[in-house]
Amino acid sequence: MLEKLKISLIKAPVIKKGEYNYFVHPITDGIPLVEPSILEEAAEGISRFGNMEVDKIVCVEAMGIHIATALSIKTRIPFVVVRKRVYGLDGEVPVHQITGYSQGELYINGLHKGDRIILIDDVVSTGGTMIAVLNALKQMDVEIVDVMVVIEKGNGKDIVKRETGFTVKSLVKVNILEGRVVIEGSVSE
Repeated sequence: MLEKLKISLIKAPVIKKGEYNYFVHPITDGIPLVEPSILEEAAEGISRFGNMEVDKIVCVEAMGIHIATALSIKTRIPFVVVRKRVYGLDGEVPVHQITGYSQGELYINGLHKGDRIILIDDVVSTGGTMIAVLNALKQMDVEIVDVMVVIEKGNGKDIVKRETGFTVKSLVKVNILEGRVVIEGSVSE
């Protein structure tokens, strides 16, 4: 399971953004090419290892959208996108996020008190985006049933747990050693 995803990660180029080692991958960047088979593996993995007894899937723009789309089609559960653009709709909740290489505002629409949700994203590395979104979701009184990412890098999962109390599940754990992506584990092992 997840073999195509693992192979594609091992082949992913690594670039530097300041001191931050950043791998470029279809799941995390939409380049060089998003293969349907890798999205299918990601959706299958999340639906198999995540708690899908939810009303809505919640993802973060931009790179969570294609994962949520594949998962929504597979499970028939609708999804909500945490967006980078303000719409000014009733109930819109602003979220300030800081990552290892950027910061900005996000906005949540389409969720209501008591909604049961699974939060998904492409990757957790520093935990900045996930922490900000989880804290906002808690303030909205939605029930966060599960939190999943396709790829875990670094100690972001531990930081999210410490800062929010939520455990993040990942399909594949990677690290960057000597300028290359190395698979350190996966849910299928």
